[in-house]
Amino acid sequence: MTHKERIFHMVLFEALALALLTLAAIYMTGKEALSMGGLAVCLSLIAMVWSYLYNLAYDHYFGADRSRRKLTERILHGLAFELGMVVLSFPVIMYVTQLDLLSVFLMDMGVVLFFLVYAVLFNWGYDIIRKQVMLWQESPVNAE
Repeated sequence: MTHKERIFHMVLFEALALALLTLAAIYMTGKEALSMGGLAVCLSLIAMVWSYLYNLAYDHYFGADRSRRKLTERILHGLAFELGMVVLSFPVIMYVTQLDLLSVFLMDMGVVLFFLVYAVLFNWGYDIIRKQVMLWQESPVNAE
């Protein structure tokens, strides 16, 4: 992936996640949309920086051909990413919500579970579509 495509991937991933997570947080907590939206945007910004750095390093060490990754590797990739996010997001969630340690922990685990499933499905789908687009661009009909 080029740096430009990596940024596109990251923004697309976060925009869709931001919409889904904000709606879920409003529904589950009963808190105001502005408060939950603000928290979601903050976590999204943290996640974008973390995602870029994490995936850059991951691709460097485990290879850049993402289309060859199996389900097990994708799950481990997602778990390791989410562990890093817990470390980065926990203090932010605690500060914004002003909830007790257990409530924030449960909330953070809910976010982790959501993103674990979401990340695997989004990236798998993205990789399949990307491969098809690359094949389409390389076809003789489109080479002209």
